[in-house]
Amino acid sequence: MTTKPAAAAARATVYGYPRQGQSRELKKAIEGYWKGRVTADALRETAAGLRRSNWCQLAAAGVDEVPTGDFSYYDHVLDTTVMVGAIPERHRAAAEADALGGYFAMARGTQDVAPLEMTKWFDTNYHYLVPELGPDTVFTADSAKQVAEVEEAHALGLTGRPVLVGPVTYLLLSKPAPGVPADFDPLTLLDRLLPVHAEVLADLRAAGAGWVQLDEPALVQDRTPAELNAAARAYRDLGALTDRPKLLVASYFDRLGQALPVLAKAPVEGLALDFTERAAANLDALAAVGGLPGKRLVAGVVNGRNVWVNDLSASLTILGTLLGLADRVDVAASCSLLHVPLDSAAERDIDPQILRWLAFARQKTAEVVTLAKGLTRGTDAIAARLAANRADLASRASSPITRDPAVRSRTEGVTDTDTRRAQPYAERATAQRAHLGLPLLPTTTIGSFPQTADLRTARADLRAGRIGTDAYEERIRTEIQEVLAFQEKAGLDVLVHGEPERNDMVQYFAEQLTGYLATQHGWVQSYGTRYVRPPVLAGDISRPEPMTVRWTTYAQSLTSRPVKGMLTGPVTMLAWSFVRDDQPLGDTARQVALALRDEVNDLEAAGTSVIQVDEPALRETLPLRAADRPAYLAWATEAFRLTTAGVRPDTQIHTHMCYAEFGDIVQAIDDLDADVISLEAARSHMQVARELAAHGYPREAGPGVYDIHSPRVPSAEEAAELLRTGLKAIPAERLWVNPDCGLKTRAWPETRTSLENLVTAARTVRAELNGS
Repeated sequence: MTTKPAAAAARATVYGYPRQGQSRELKKAIEGYWKGRVTADALRETAAGLRRSNWCQLAAAGVDEVPTGDFSYYDHVLDTTVMVGAIPERHRAAAEADALGGYFAMARGTQDVAPLEMTKWFDTNYHYLVPELGPDTVFTADSAKQVAEVEEAHALGLTGRPVLVGPVTYLLLSKPAPGVPADFDPLTLLDRLLPVHAEVLADLRAAGAGWVQLDEPALVQDRTPAELNAAARAYRDLGALTDRPKLLVASYFDRLGQALPVLAKAPVEGLALDFTERAAANLDALAAVGGLPGKRLVAGVVNGRNVWVNDLSASLTILGTLLGLADRVDVAASCSLLHVPLDSAAERDIDPQILRWLAFARQKTAEVVTLAKGLTRGTDAIAARLAANRADLASRASSPITRDPAVRSRTEGVTDTDTRRAQPYAERATAQRAHLGLPLLPTTTIGSFPQTADLRTARADLRAGRIGTDAYEERIRTEIQEVLAFQEKAGLDVLVHGEPERNDMVQYFAEQLTGYLATQHGWVQSYGTRYVRPPVLAGDISRPEPMTVRWTTYAQSLTSRPVKGMLTGPVTMLAWSFVRDDQPLGDTARQVALALRDEVNDLEAAGTSVIQVDEPALRETLPLRAADRPAYLAWATEAFRLTTAGVRPDTQIHTHMCYAEFGDIVQAIDDLDADVISLEAARSHMQVARELAAHGYPREAGPGVYDIHSPRVPSAEEAAELLRTGLKAIPAERLWVNPDCGLKTRAWPETRTSLENLVTAARTVRAELNGS
């Protein structure tokens, strides 16, 4: 195929970039600041250096406009809350006394003040801090951060395009503040918010910004006519401003649907749309509304959420079609590159033949630049790059790693019987209560205990060859002994071994399964300073040998109380990996489920009576459009049951979920047929307990009473009060007592006190129920 040059030179750009630095310099500086080892000025200097480095790398690669304002110390939605002055009253004094300290107090809380609620950013594994609004909220503009960053870019001789969360998405992502009626609609504050955005836009124009990007990803979800009318009004009013830069309204993660004609008609100068596979319908929809005559279209044709090399020829075909639908067409990744690692060239342990298949943020930037060049000058100008790309794609398609006949044969043989427990829940519950002998309101934790610096050092020493396997395993045994001893002393009922041997709840398993690739430097931000290295799911999956049985049975040998076996479920193994894109997700999920089923059965055979299969990603992977959800939930819940359905009735199956809007998937939670589910509930004030009750959920549940994503230690009375709230929705005989999530990121002192308070709370409420 030969593509003719475009009439106007296509520009290359990206919507956002990884924040952390090649060696996670930002994480280290922020955590040093929290611990008092790094000054605020030193932290700001580190951040400024990372921004400069990112922008200069983008410019050197050929990016014409660099994104500014997307850089964040913790979260870009929290940055927007600061920008519009929507700081909760409980944090206002701290923010006025020390802006940076108040910022982190909102993110993490303090011993005296709770943080903002945290939940998933659409269907990604990134977490944002939920704005709290009410009818009395007063918005005030604070454009200092956004103005400073665009001025930094301009001082380097670069064209900066500020990136802001759009007003409609900001309000749609918000929740009623504590004490505000639950039926309060934050979108009613739109007319109050728009003048603040207008003031910020005027400040950015004065600072020299030619364009401002307003991100409206919430519009790719199903929206009511009132919400669409609000979007139309917002961009009618912002577009009518005279003192503003040009406006580029961006959407991503899915198709725009009914919001597309709304934005196409808006008096703004440009739209940025996703044209990758999940949003492919945007192409026909754009043609159906007559395109964007007189406007700029930024086409997201490089997948910003996965790590596979782009099919450049296919993208050029899409871009060529788009040329007739807008005044000018520029090229971008489909969304911010925040969701992928920084640079695949840093990976030294991946086979070079396989490394050719991978593109991280820097490689994706190069793909965007190549496509812009091809669109501007024709395919002859990038002929060598196209040939190399075709060879990379062919190498992956023909590789034996991608297909294992034995795995495919086993997957094809799965029947409905394989996905159903042999006994109904009522019979299982009776058998489990007799077998386990647990008290009313049993206490447990979610799985992980603090990963101390000593543990991380031991793991690094093993990798580097400074210690041998025997010394490392002795360190693990010692840690398990200490974790078990603490839990017994604290009075917990169902124990865990603490997972000291695990680097990450997905990576640990991926490293022991065929078909997965592990990275050494593929860090991606999950929230705040929490970074993960998602493994790459490249081929067919199988389990060569047991993965957890050894350490679980060792822990059980140290105590007479039940110790939970701990596994990560198939949906989460997919969601928190960079999953293969050459077959349906449901097929991959069944492969992972069968591998995990073998592990569940081996744990049971080794004497493990309680097995937890975590699925925190079940909600986050829910398609953004309602029409796409039934098919997803069908294979997702089937995969969980395929993992767990082969056990005896007296083996208790747990699952765990955290930091998501569970109300959307209560029926799916029911369909998992787990005996016990533990869920986040502390920050959301037991909302999930009420949602389970409204659904009529018939099994046992543990809505969390301890928010582990904050350093604050909840008092015993605070936990007891949450339990009493939970009891209004869930009967005592079906209520468990546990933290919101695993304790890996917490320190030992706060963990000890918090869990001791949790047990005290359970005993207090238990006594109240028993009338003593």
